[in-house]
Amino acid sequence: MSVRTDSSAPHRAGFACFVGRPNAGKSTLTNALVGTKVAITSNRPQTTRHTVRGIVHRPEAQLVLVDTPGLHKPRTLLGERLNDVVRTTWSEVDVIGFCLPADQKLGPGDRYIAAELAGIKKTPKVAIVTKTDLVDSKTLATQLLAIDQLGRDLGIEWAEIIPVSAVDAEGAARNASGEDGARGAGQVSLLADLLVPMLPESPPLYPEGDLTDEPEQVMVAELIREAALEGVRDELPHSIAVVVEEMLPREDRPADKPLLDIHANVYIERPSQKGIIIGPKGKRLKEVGMKSRKHIEALLGTPVFLDLHVKVAKDWQRDPKQLRKLGF
Repeated sequence: MSVRTDSSAPHRAGFACFVGRPNAGKSTLTNALVGTKVAITSNRPQTTRHTVRGIVHRPEAQLVLVDTPGLHKPRTLLGERLNDVVRTTWSEVDVIGFCLPADQKLGPGDRYIAAELAGIKKTPKVAIVTKTDLVDSKTLATQLLAIDQLGRDLGIEWAEIIPVSAVDAEGAARNASGEDGARGAGQVSLLADLLVPMLPESPPLYPEGDLTDEPEQVMVAELIREAALEGVRDELPHSIAVVVEEMLPREDRPADKPLLDIHANVYIERPSQKGIIIGPKGKRLKEVGMKSRKHIEALLGTPVFLDLHVKVAKDWQRDPKQLRKLGF
């Protein structure tokens, strides 16, 4: 149990959310701050579909991170619903972190989001420059000035503009040795230092030790979907949904050798996509199972038997009934 050293300082607790165009590093940043894998990270844009909360526990504060989908111009009913989720979240949090990658110049997508943010007056906004490990100091300085100017143009007063390398920090969470990792961890810790004073005075909102309030089944489904996304062709990311049908402890197992049976369906939109997911002689699906099982076992702390099936849910992204069935 951690003890607060300065008893005169009030305890703070509240919600922060990271926004930004798809693939701006929001999920990676959430994972680095919490120090464990709670939001799915993929190098494909638009992979986060659930509001995953990561919880950062400190002696003097509790920071609850809400990870939203990337705001984007919607082309499908799913896209519209995701955007609604984002705007609702913005209106309910105590501080907004706007993620802008250091290695890409500000584009129309960033301005679209910044213009939306400008309309939210009361909530403090922090500009977070992500992926700083990918650029030199001159490029970083240019990006910091551009972000400052973007705020001026739209009438946004940034509470802070802070550069971070969450990739370094994720490495640091796994392996404390090494200068880069320590630097990344320091940057991410500094980000938490800056966000905490913007939270309201409050007792902790979650029990100590909790890292996320996502139901386990949702997190398991996300880990399977992340593994299924790896290495597939560009047309597939949006077409994959995963539903965990059941999670049950295997009966008749000795207490010291438990086994959890997980049955899950991977849904795609067209029969032609089935072969891509399954792979020649089922090789790809087997790899998806092995990879996700490892992460699921680490998350749940128990051995797992994972049973995966691939099913077609025709054009599910555009069909309200299918979207409901798949949890959107």
